[in-house]
Amino acid sequence: MTQRLTGKLALVTGASRGIGAATAKKLAAEGAHVILVARTAGGLEAVEDAIHEAGGNATIAPLDLVDGDSIQRLAAAVSERWGALDILVLNAAMLGSLTPVVQIEAKELSAVMTLNFTAQQALIAAFDPMLKKSENGRVIALTSSVGARPRAYWGAYGASKAALDTLVTAYGEEVKNLTKIRVAIVDPGGTATDMRALAFPGEDPATLKSPEIVADAIADLVTAEFETGHRITV
Repeated sequence: MTQRLTGKLALVTGASRGIGAATAKKLAAEGAHVILVARTAGGLEAVEDAIHEAGGNATIAPLDLVDGDSIQRLAAAVSERWGALDILVLNAAMLGSLTPVVQIEAKELSAVMTLNFTAQQALIAAFDPMLKKSENGRVIALTSSVGARPRAYWGAYGASKAALDTLVTAYGEEVKNLTKIRVAIVDPGGTATDMRALAFPGEDPATLKSPEIVADAIADLVTAEFETGHRITV
């Protein structure tokens, strides 16, 4: 197989399972060196082992994205070892409780917005210098249909994704005429993940597409030319 990402550096958040793990494996299979970011060291090690066994290259970075200066420390370590970051996949997110807006607890809303939105801004800010050093920097943000089409009881999660979409697209507009960085939004749709099972506990996962299908779409996207602000639904 022709490796379309040979010599590229990618960073994938939420890479210990689901879409993040599948994306990391796919980008590595395409020749990229992938930095795997998630809270769960054991899950990251399993993904790293799978990548190495398949002949790919990866480095794990276990950390909590909402833990103080962890993102800045990660960016400093990555920039010290590599000059440029070619692909940033913003995948990590939490669902939170599905509840009426008037019953959302302030503490949980803060947690959802911190991971799904605030931490994403911190990642973009921290890795912006490395993305600007890439010949074709790509930022891919994973969204949800509820960010664009509000759904009852999904207010917290949907609001976080709507905010993320706006933030990432604004960043793309800011840098598109100054750099080669291009930004895209990916809505994976119904996919057999732990988050999906949490949201729809009675759903048969066999009726859903696998995370690998989404990973293939992301790999195709980052190896293609597109205008910043591009959106796809898988």
